[in-house]
Amino acid sequence: MHTERDGKSLSGYAMIVVLLALQLTTLFVIVTGPIVFKALAALAAVIVFICWFGLYMVHPNQGKVLQLFGNYKGTERTPGLRWNNPLYSKQAVSLRVRNFESGRLKVNDANGNPIEIAAVIVWRVVDTAEAVFEVDDYENYVSIQSEAALRNLATSYPYEHDEDDHRLTLRGHSSAIAEKLRTEVQDRLGKAGVDVLEARLSHLAYAPEIAQAMLQRQQASAVLAARRLIVQGAVGMVKDAIEQLSTEGVVELDDERKAAMVSNLLVVLCGEHNAQPVLNAGSLY
Repeated sequence: MHTERDGKSLSGYAMIVVLLALQLTTLFVIVTGPIVFKALAALAAVIVFICWFGLYMVHPNQGKVLQLFGNYKGTERTPGLRWNNPLYSKQAVSLRVRNFESGRLKVNDANGNPIEIAAVIVWRVVDTAEAVFEVDDYENYVSIQSEAALRNLATSYPYEHDEDDHRLTLRGHSSAIAEKLRTEVQDRLGKAGVDVLEARLSHLAYAPEIAQAMLQRQQASAVLAARRLIVQGAVGMVKDAIEQLSTEGVVELDDERKAAMVSNLLVVLCGEHNAQPVLNAGSLY
């Protein structure tokens, strides 16, 4: 397994001065020197000319992976003009932070419901040797493994929970789900020298074929919850009204009249429409 190590290089600016001086010296000897020295100077001029090809540029947040006949010699990360063995091959690897946005994947959640899900993965290369030598194409590897991790996550958790279900859900626990997604993607991409900075769901919805049915289910659940809250509040209001009437001696109510009052108040408080008052001009009996 390859791990990144420093690729020793020289300043390209200093080497320009040295190579230029050597090149001019060899040309001067070729023109003015004896025949024997001219042959040696010509050979030296060719070598100096080849050395010019050892110059290369390293941009900020970039690494150059150096190889000599297939052997890894190190990675140069120092930005600017650098010089190294002209026989080295120099492969550029970006160290910048990058985004990968998956397409909308159609999968089944833990309850078997078809859903659509997508995610955004924020990543960067931290080990250039692993990125270049351990996988064939690290950018393609990131995209495939990220989508595989997203599929596995979607099948491990339900879209939303039922009343008695307290499991993590894709819809209700976005922060926890995002952290689990980041961890799973990191486990898959670690061997490629990639560090996952962030992972977030960018799209989450039921599949179109069941979306309408699930929407009706959500609406029904919301209506039931609202009704339950209304009834609880109405019962408390009726109880307080009866107790206050009795405490202050406004009116004496027997059980039958209390039952009638409770019925009327609940109808008024829990009804969907405004109550229509009915005036009673006589006795209840």
